[in-house]
Amino acid sequence: MATTTVQAEVRKERGKGPARRLRNEGKIPAVLYGQGIEPTPLTVSPKDIKKALTGEKGRNVLLDVQFGGRSEHAMVREVAVDPVSREPIHVDFYRVSLDQQVEAVVPFATRGRAVGVQKGGKLGVTYRTLPVRCTPERIPTKIEIDVSALDLGGHIAVQDLQLPEGVVVTMRPQQTLAHVFEERAPKPEEGAAPAAAAAPAKK
Repeated sequence: MATTTVQAEVRKERGKGPARRLRNEGKIPAVLYGQGIEPTPLTVSPKDIKKALTGEKGRNVLLDVQFGGRSEHAMVREVAVDPVSREPIHVDFYRVSLDQQVEAVVPFATRGRAVGVQKGGKLGVTYRTLPVRCTPERIPTKIEIDVSALDLGGHIAVQDLQLPEGVVVTMRPQQTLAHVFEERAPKPEEGAAPAAAAAPAKK
C-alpha cells in the first residue's frame, strides 16, 4: 500500500490573523475531519501539499497525516488557492479507513486508432473523467480502454470497461463513453435562395 506522508502540527490559534502569520512563516492552516474524529486544526507545509498533489494520483493520493505523535490516513477534500499566485493557502483533509469505500473521480482515456477512424470516421469521447467507488488504496491512476476494434457506428459503454478488482464506476452500465461517427456534409439552409440562372443570350 503506497501512501504519502504529510507532517503536520496541531494548530491552537484560529482566525484570519493567525492564518496570515502562518503564511508569512511559510506554512498554511489545515483541518482534519471525518467519521470517528473531532475536527482537528493543523498546520502544514504548502510545499508538502503541492508535492503530494502533483503525483500520478493527483487529488486521489492516499495520505498519512502525522501530528502530535499520531497518524491518520486521509485524502484531500478541498484546497483553497491564492487567486493570483495559485499557491495553496488552506487545505481540508478527510479521514478515511482502509477497509471502507470512498468515492473519487479518475481520468478516462482511450488508446489505439479505431477501425472506423481509419475509414474516415471521427472518434467522439463523451467523458474525460469517471466517478468510481472503492477502498482508498484501490483508486486507479486512470481508466483506459482500447478503441482499436471500434467501427463506424460502434460505441463503448461503461459495461465494456475492464476495471481493477474492487473498483466500480458509478454510472449506468449502458452509458456511452466513446463512439465512432461519420461526419456528414451540412445540409443547405432552409429558405436559401437558389443559385442564379444563367442570363439569356442577347439577340
